[in-house]
Amino acid sequence: MGISREQVVEVLRTVIDPELHKDIVSLGMLKDFQIEGDKVTVEVTLTTPACPLKDKITEDVKLAFRGRLPQVSEIQVKFDAEVKASRPMGQTNRLATVKNVIAIGSGKGGVGKSTVAVNLALALQKEGAKTGLLDADIYGPSIPIMCGVAEGEKPKIAPGNRIVPIVRYGMPLMSMGFLMGGGDAVVWRGPMLAKMLQQFLEQVEWGDLDYLVLDLPPGTGDVQISLAQLIPISGCVVVTTPQDVALADVKRAIKMFQMTQVPILGIVENMSGFSCPHCKETTPIFGPSGDAEKYKKLGVDLLGTLPLELETRVGGDAGEPIVVRDPKSDQTKRFLELARQIAAHQSVQNFSKELELPSLQ
Repeated sequence: MGISREQVVEVLRTVIDPELHKDIVSLGMLKDFQIEGDKVTVEVTLTTPACPLKDKITEDVKLAFRGRLPQVSEIQVKFDAEVKASRPMGQTNRLATVKNVIAIGSGKGGVGKSTVAVNLALALQKEGAKTGLLDADIYGPSIPIMCGVAEGEKPKIAPGNRIVPIVRYGMPLMSMGFLMGGGDAVVWRGPMLAKMLQQFLEQVEWGDLDYLVLDLPPGTGDVQISLAQLIPISGCVVVTTPQDVALADVKRAIKMFQMTQVPILGIVENMSGFSCPHCKETTPIFGPSGDAEKYKKLGVDLLGTLPLELETRVGGDAGEPIVVRDPKSDQTKRFLELARQIAAHQSVQNFSKELELPSLQ
């Protein structure tokens, strides 16, 4: 007697998504499956192409068949992805085609926030997501330099006074730095800042994006508050260094995001140690790193650590982010893993929000 479709579905109902904690059938992740004799091919739709648990899901599917339907001798698992939107799509003229807005912030400057934002956005793109990068650090825009945009290069203006973002490494970018001269300073108060941000959110032709990464200015000022009022931010990542003295700044950043009702996806510890290019040893110059419990006490997860590394700095100055400059480097691998963790946390956040919505039935 052959294997029935009902038997296959019942087996797959026992496969639990490791992050969403429900079975893949109920979650709608089972796209399709084919039965060819004693071979079954399962097609699973992930909530993000940057899912860090593909191998885990594959193994769980195979174990489920071995335990409950042993007559299946060969199991193949294929993946595609459909990123869930955390915000209403097409219902507003602000980022109407963007599914998720992920803000990268910090309690203070000098922690490498922009370096993290650029490489994280490129890592999400490398994992298969459609990604854009908005430099919302109005006072100190550094994205143009880090992405190799020539001084004086301007975005084009499309019909309807729409702004066409500059594209680098296949990713659309927008920055105040594109609109300024090299030595100009932005001396603006809150209302002018809010107006410029509104223009970036309403007039830029981002196209269809899974993630728009926002590089926020450091601190807890007008830009952060204005953004939270202008658009629903899907989630935020706080960048810090391991120093104990930095913990006070982390607390302030967390408090600000909580007050503006922005979900916190977690902490990234940058400059976790100096990685010597000669002896290959790592020295914790800012103190012990990777203490997840320290951040757990603040109610946030430690998403990952990034060492202070020469090639990352050189690449940033040369307009070649390390994820592009050296795709096989240890630092690039760390950024890719960080992208997976952030995408996974955002998926869980979006799923939790769906569960909170009242039933329409």
